[in-house]
This record gives sequence, C-alpha cells and structure tokens, in this order.
Amino acid sequence: MSYKETYQQWADFAELPDYLKTELAGMDEHTKEDAFYTSLEFGTAGQRGLIGVGTNRMNIYTVRQTTEGLARLMDAKGEAKKRGVAIAYDSRHFSREFAFDAARVLALHDIPSYVFESLRPTPELSFAIRELNTLTGIMITASHNPAPYNGYKVYGEDGGQMPPEDADKLTDYINEIEDIFHIERADEASELITIIGDDIDQKYLENVKSVTINQAVIEEFGKNLNIVFTPLHGTGEMLGRKTLAQAGFEKIAVVEAQAIPDGDFPTLKSPNPESQAAFELSEKLGREVDADMLVATDPDADRIGVEVRLPNGDYQPLSGNQIGAVLAKYILEAHKQAGTLPANAAVVKSIVSTELVTAITKSYDVKMFNVLTGFKFIAEKIQEFEETGSHTYMMGFEESFGYLIKPFVRDKDAIQALLLICEVAAYYKSLGKTLYDGIQDIYAEYGFYLENTVSVTLEGIDGAAQIKAVMDKFRGNQPTAFNGIKVALTEDFLENTATAANGSVETLTTPPSNVLKYHLEDGSWIAVRPSGTEPKIKFYLASVGETQAASAAKLEAFDAEIKAFIK
Repeated sequence: MSYKETYQQWADFAELPDYLKTELAGMDEHTKEDAFYTSLEFGTAGQRGLIGVGTNRMNIYTVRQTTEGLARLMDAKGEAKKRGVAIAYDSRHFSREFAFDAARVLALHDIPSYVFESLRPTPELSFAIRELNTLTGIMITASHNPAPYNGYKVYGEDGGQMPPEDADKLTDYINEIEDIFHIERADEASELITIIGDDIDQKYLENVKSVTINQAVIEEFGKNLNIVFTPLHGTGEMLGRKTLAQAGFEKIAVVEAQAIPDGDFPTLKSPNPESQAAFELSEKLGREVDADMLVATDPDADRIGVEVRLPNGDYQPLSGNQIGAVLAKYILEAHKQAGTLPANAAVVKSIVSTELVTAITKSYDVKMFNVLTGFKFIAEKIQEFEETGSHTYMMGFEESFGYLIKPFVRDKDAIQALLLICEVAAYYKSLGKTLYDGIQDIYAEYGFYLENTVSVTLEGIDGAAQIKAVMDKFRGNQPTAFNGIKVALTEDFLENTATAANGSVETLTTPPSNVLKYHLEDGSWIAVRPSGTEPKIKFYLASVGETQAASAAKLEAFDAEIKAFIK
C-alpha cells in the first residue's frame, strides 16, 4: 500500500490511544510519508526509531509486531522455547510499557519471560540470558540516541546480539504479520511472567570482580584517585557506583543531577558519551573536586566515554580508539608482569577500529582478530575460542566506545570498562603519571595513530536513497589514492573481495556487509559504511605518522578529499 493508504488504516482504527490519535491528526504531509512509507527495519542489532505513531516508528503496535515475530521464531524451535526470554529496559519514554507488552505477547505463545523489576543496563541483560539459560533476550533501548528515540534489541542464547541467520528469519516472521492492531496478549499477571532483579544484580557484581587485574594497585593508589562519574540519566548509576566501591575506589563524585533516570535527558542535548557536550556538568564538578578523570556511561550502559586531565588542568576527551588502546596495553602488560598472559592470548576488534591496537598486540605476540562492525561478531569469536580452545579471549572493542573485558557478558559492557579504566588510571598514578601521559607514552612507542569518524545523517525515504547513491559512487569510481598515497588493497565486504593494486583478488571469509575499506601504502586507511541502526553513512579515517603533526595533517587531507568525493 502507499503511505497514504497505510496512514488511513491507522486513522480508521477506533481503538488507537488518544495520544497517538492526536499525533496522527497533527501530521503534515512530509511527516506522514516518513512515518508510513515503510516499516522499521531490523538492522545490525535490532530496531531503532523515533517514538510515535506509524509503521516507521517505535510504538506499542510495532513492538507487538516484532515480538509476535520473535514468538513465532521461538515456536519453530519446539520445546526449546520453554527456556524463555529475559527482558530489560532503560530510562527512555515507554521503555517499561514496551517491555511488559512484549512479555504479554510471548506469554500467549506459552513462552516464559523474566522481566527486570526496573531499569537495568544492556550488559546485565546479556548476563541474565546466560545466567538464566534463556533461549533469547530483549532489550528496550535506543542506546545513546537523543530523547525522541527508542529501540528493540534481540539477543541469542549466548547473550550476544542475535546472529544473522536467526535475525533474517525473524525479519521474515515480522513481515508476515499484516494486522498489527489485533495481536493478542496475555494478562500482565500471567504466571509465565517472572519479575527478576536483585538476585541477578548480585551475581553480576560478583562476576565483575574478575575484571580487576592488579588489586594491589587499586588498594594503594586507587583510594586517592579522584573520579567523576555520570550515568547520563540512564541505567548505569546503581551498578556503576557499586562496582567502583566494591573494588576499593573511594573518591567517587557522581553528577547527581544526571544520576536520576529521565527519558527527557533534561541536562543534555544528547546522552552520548562520545560527545564532549555530554561532559559539561562532569567538567564543572571535576574542577570543583580536582578530579583526575571523568567517566560517563550512556543510557543503557553499554558504551563509555572518558575525559582525562591535561597538565594545564583542563579536561580532554579520549577517542574510542584511544580508550581501546590504553585498555589493551594495560591488560597485556599487567598480565605479562604477573606471568598470567596466555600463550594463545587474543584480542578482537571491528574492521573500522584503530590499527594501533594491532601494533600493541603484535609487540606482545598476541593474536589480533578483525571482525565486522556489530558486537555480535565479537561474541561469535568468543564462542569459537571457547568451543575450540584455540585462543584465550583478553578483550574486544569497537571504536564507537564499546568494550568487553570478561566474557561472562557477550555485548559491550560499560560497567566492566568503567572499572578497568579506573584501574588503569590508578596504575599510571603509581608511576606519577595520568591517563593523558599514558596515551602519549603509547604514541611514543608505537607511532602516532590518529582516527576520525565522519557521520552524515540522512533521514527518511530520500536519505536512504542518498546513502545508497554514495555507496554506489564509491563502487563505480574506486579510488586509487588518497592525499597522493596509493591504495594498496581495497576490501569490499559486500562482494567479499580483497583487491590488490596489481589487480589480484582474494576472497574474504567474513559474512557479507555493505562496507568498503581502503588500505594505503603507508599504513593509513579509509572505510565507508552505512550505519545498521541509524539513518547515517559513516566515513572512518585513519592515519599513521612519525609525529602527531604529520599524522594530523594526513587526517585533515583525507577528510577534505572524502567530502569533495561525495559532494
């Protein structure tokens, strides 16, 4: 049907709640088209979209449709469905309603669900799946998106994001559902819906203790480490405070105005710890308490941002790649010093994350594995290591501020990262240094690796077409050089080809993904990919040089050239 016909279907539905009727009546033509021209897509990690009325929005009807699709997928697995579904939700608008609506849809299919009593982080949902041995999990969250968004993430039985094969089947089941207004649900008091909470919290916190590598460093130097922590109005407050306290960190100043869960995120333009703007109140408090470092978790506490104090007393944000590098260096060095670095140690990162960590792992004779973007691919590697015994997992990360240290969780875990980055800061304090000094030491040892991500947001039906046009242009006019530096290898992860400058082609073994990556002769690289969860196309720029100035100049030139190419 056309968007106008779909709109009319919704307008004619008499039982539509008043708040959705009001929004429907106030729509202009452009908003109508965007809300009804398509259905929410099931992307890299599920669905994410604006909250509101329409098939292309997050609302009770699209949530019921997705859950009905999930229930049918579970029905097809027979008795295994009796293992049930773990469900958690964050502080966003309608998160609790969506979570319990999902549980009620599942109950009508005789599928048990285990729903958290109140908001909890994404990593705890992943942990709960494994702890309760459920068949799958649901997390209601829009991660670090602005307040008007919400989302629906689905997890597999390993606690990782649903693997591609099941995700494709789920998409088919969702698309089979034509009447989304009359999806039946059980009563909220159904005996198939079990409320969970403190017991899982305590088990998670007990496991978090294993993240600490050198307790002596924390006991001697962590007690005097001044930390400012903010959960940005999300789920990280309770577990974040308890994690740091149980490890022995004592000087923890929490941004109390942002410790209150609030889907409006009233103190922020956007609850994104990647943005320095999200640290405005943290910086203010940091100056008041003379903080060594500032740490922020996003609303569902799967991503973490860090700011470090500079020699002049100002605070500077670390990039996602810098956090990954300082964590990796510390983990490998600490285990080496303790004599606990396994001979088959391995680190896993996404293909668009810094090669600085590759250089670090190489210096410790540790294997680096590169996987597609999406933490489920890191989770798959962990599962492979456990099944084959081929490698021992030490750490996994993505440049988009996602880290996992210990695999009792199988998704990004900002609570684990919070604990370890504070231990790293305590370690540098024991050397009379700061985290900022630590990063500079790494650059001095391995070279100046600089990275930048350029995200272009293109929303709506026109935006999707523009994103496709950009990818088509790259494939139709393959660059042979950037800033005069020749392309040594072009990887097309959609075609699964790696083409060298001399024309020779090898086959990639990764699952197909719409990503292009250009490796340059000097070790720099450029990658381009549409986001799997947002209406964005992302350009990843990475340079390497003997000095910071040389590397920065290359990065600036790459940025200008990319913008000229897509204009």
